[in-house]
Amino acid sequence: MSAATPADDPPIALAVAGVSKNFGATQALRSVQLELRAGEVHALIGGNGCGKSTLIKCLAGVHQADAGTLTVNGAEYDLADQSPDRARDAGLRFVHQDPGIFPALSLTENLSLGRRFEGSSRRINWRAAHQRAREVLRRFGIEHDPRTPAAALSVPQRAMLAIARALQDQESEHGGVLILDEPTAALPAPEVQVLLGWIRRLAQEGHAILIVTHRLDEVREVADRVTAFRDGRYVNTIDGAGLTESMLVELILGRKLDQAASVASPTTSTADHVVEVRDLSGGPLAEVSFDVAAGEVLGIAGLLGSGRTELLQLIYGLLPRRTGTVTYLGKSAHALNPSKACRKGMAFVPEDRAAEAVFPASTVLENLVQGHEHQYFRRLWLRDRVEREDALRDIQRFNIRTSGPTAYIESLSGGNQQKVILARWLRQQPRLLLLDEPTQGVDVGARDEIYKLIALAADQGCAIVVVSSEFEELAQICGRVLVLSHGRIVTEMRQPMNAHEILEASIGPREITV
Repeated sequence: MSAATPADDPPIALAVAGVSKNFGATQALRSVQLELRAGEVHALIGGNGCGKSTLIKCLAGVHQADAGTLTVNGAEYDLADQSPDRARDAGLRFVHQDPGIFPALSLTENLSLGRRFEGSSRRINWRAAHQRAREVLRRFGIEHDPRTPAAALSVPQRAMLAIARALQDQESEHGGVLILDEPTAALPAPEVQVLLGWIRRLAQEGHAILIVTHRLDEVREVADRVTAFRDGRYVNTIDGAGLTESMLVELILGRKLDQAASVASPTTSTADHVVEVRDLSGGPLAEVSFDVAAGEVLGIAGLLGSGRTELLQLIYGLLPRRTGTVTYLGKSAHALNPSKACRKGMAFVPEDRAAEAVFPASTVLENLVQGHEHQYFRRLWLRDRVEREDALRDIQRFNIRTSGPTAYIESLSGGNQQKVILARWLRQQPRLLLLDEPTQGVDVGARDEIYKLIALAADQGCAIVVVSSEFEELAQICGRVLVLSHGRIVTEMRQPMNAHEILEASIGPREITV
């Protein structure tokens, strides 16, 4: 593939050159380059740990590069001396992979961070601030009172709040630079389309937009040009017109991808059921009933607010049940809580890994063995050599990109953190595996590896329930999919099926207006 070099290129809005960054022994960026034109949507792609997020943080002044320059609209900056204030003064606006939402603050306060509140320097005009916030929230489809704490928002809604905060002033400013790091990772399909529509609109107004995403369909839909990184190095920049998914995969991996085979529903009897759910109600769910068999991969589909995440939480004992029963391995699981569930062979990988699954300020090894440390003690002595050997085996088995088991979990990319969490549970060979958005923020290569691990666990007799907002994923790896709407199962689908059929079932019948 050759770089795109049209004769009448628009002016360069942002250019970086010679950017390098090391984290101890890990070389995250190796003299990379990137050019972003005014009025274009430019996608930055690559595998987990290739340096995409590191470059974004260097541009934002979150990290200082070891070397490299940034040029914005003709003004040059030294990235070794970059700061958040300099980035903002240069006209750069960011939405990071960790969106930086403050749960205890109101929506108005979250929107006002980084800009002045309404009112004088001595007193905030809260009425005007709330009114302005209300207009911004309505514009981005967030139906909440602006005085509501951000903690009341779901993960996708928090992502939309971060996007709204970055974009709220852009309509009146032409020629800005907007940088989005995985902005759609937590968003289901309808919300993704809303965001992509805003991105296209802003580019048409003259803004230069850089988007980092693992979703290749988004790249094909909105990107005017695409730049790829691999192993911290610049690979190529190509034109976005006519790109196929296989071309993007080869650009990311440097090779063609052998896709994992779809998982078929096993032929089972009632005796093979690992979980039997009957008339389960709790949270937004009402009278939900289904079974999951040993070796089955069952998908749960639905739009935001359908109750898909709450279903997993109810089974695992994270949410109280109002009515209904859950039978696990032939016994009532009425009094089950997460601690008991874990001891009985259940595993749960939550959607929000940063808040609910990763143990910060801990090493990769410590994250791998959390909850299972007792296995390495004999007569009060820690068998640290065995613990380290097991960690090294899992790092290799799950292809976790890290400098070693003693590296801190924060030094890993989001996708590699997700693989650590999956490795923590799969090494225990659970009887029931509950996965909430298991490939969120994971690159195409790691995603395929996770699919294969799910299939391997199913082959070994594990019952698996997968919640995913990516319906193509459900159609590929699940033998059966239950579609939730307003807390109830509205349909059950079996292979063969496709993402479009799942989406139509999730949306349901719509009124036709003339």
